[in-house]
Amino acid sequence: MNKILINNKEIFPSKVVCIGRNYVEHIKELNNETPEEMVFFIKPNSTISNQLFFPKFANSCHYEAEISFLMEENKITAVGFGLDLTLRDVQSKLKQKGLPWERAKSFDNAAVFSEFVSFSGDINKLGVELYINNELKQKGDVSMMINKPHEIIEDFCTFSSFEDGDILMSGTPSGVGQFKEGDHFVGKILYGDEILVEVKFDVQLSK
Repeated sequence: MNKILINNKEIFPSKVVCIGRNYVEHIKELNNETPEEMVFFIKPNSTISNQLFFPKFANSCHYEAEISFLMEENKITAVGFGLDLTLRDVQSKLKQKGLPWERAKSFDNAAVFSEFVSFSGDINKLGVELYINNELKQKGDVSMMINKPHEIIEDFCTFSSFEDGDILMSGTPSGVGQFKEGDHFVGKILYGDEILVEVKFDVQLSK
C-alpha cells in the first residue's frame, strides 16, 4: 500500500475523502452550480504519492491545491499540503453524461501529499498557497470554505466513516489550471502568518 509521512512516521491510509465545490470562486471559474448538499468523492490508496507526476496517458491535467487533514477516531490529528490532480476534459465529459468521476480523479498518483505535521490548533487560522515556477497560482483559507472541516466530517460520518490514518481533502480555492513536465511547484500550509508545512515538487512524466 502507498504511504504518507507524519513526523517521519509511516501511515498507510485506506482512502482519501474529498469534497468538491467548497470554494465559491472555484465554482465560478469552472461554471459549476453551487450544490445544495456536500459533494463527496473517494480516491483509493493507489492514488497516493509523495511525488508529482504528469500522467503520460493524458493530454492535459489540472492541479488543485488543498488543505489536507489526517484523521484518527473521526477527528483531525494532523495537517498537510495536498494536490488533487484532475483530468478536466475527461471529468467534463463524465459530468455531461451524469457518470462517476473515477477516470478523471482516481488514476495512479492523483493525490499528492507533503509530509503531515501534528495539529491541534485553531482550524480557522489555516490557509493554503501554491506557487508554480515562482508564480502564486492559488491562495485560500478556511474562512473562504462553504463547508468548514468539522462540518464536512460530521456530514461524511452520516453515511460512511474514516479509518484511522485516512485523509480528508477540504476543497480547492480558485486558480486551478494545467501543468506540464518540468514545472516546479511549491506548496504551503499556513497558520496565520506562520508556515506550518512547505513542500517542493518537480513535475516528472509518469512511468
